[in-house]
Amino acid sequence: MRRRILLVDDEVAVLLTLKAVLEISGFDVDTAASAREGVSKLHTREYHMLITDMRMEHDVAGVEVIKAARSAAYHPAVALLTAFPVAEEDWQEMGADQLLVKPMHTRHLLQQIEDLIASHERKLAQLSVTSASPNTSQPVATQKASSKKSPAKKAAAKKAKTAAAKKPATTKKKAVTKKAAANPKNSKRRSVARTKPLAKKAKALKRKS
Repeated sequence: MRRRILLVDDEVAVLLTLKAVLEISGFDVDTAASAREGVSKLHTREYHMLITDMRMEHDVAGVEVIKAARSAAYHPAVALLTAFPVAEEDWQEMGADQLLVKPMHTRHLLQQIEDLIASHERKLAQLSVTSASPNTSQPVATQKASSKKSPAKKAAAKKAKTAAAKKPATTKKKAVTKKAAANPKNSKRRSVARTKPLAKKAKALKRKS
């Protein structure tokens, strides 16, 4: 597929020259002679790259075109073309990916454009992969495996449940035993039970004597 570039510049000679150079190199090129026209074309077609001049209708007209490109859903690469050098932090703040200074040797210009499009496509691909990845700390297979209990864990859980079920009954039994021991009648019965064998033994001795 031929990559499509939008050239925006109010100098017709620059537009025609760059258009011819880029088309010979295999690009599909649209042109706009003003910032307004450039913004309109960005909204009606999709481009792999935007190359815009800075000074057109006014000194910072190029910024309007760059903003339109940055708001486009297809995210084209953006190069600022100017005859007036701009500090790197300034053109980056404007939203451009690359600064192209006029006039420029054709071979050098083409190399910069090729490099910029390639790096921009890699960046978009990386962003696409990152946004498609699930936001989890573990793979799905690991999460499923961890959610299943091992046989040993199941046995331990069953044993603990059984022990917990038995514990109240044992406690109740102990409570009943303590209550019975505390009852005076029960104490008296135990005393009588212990005395009867002794009385029988005493009678037996008395008969022998």
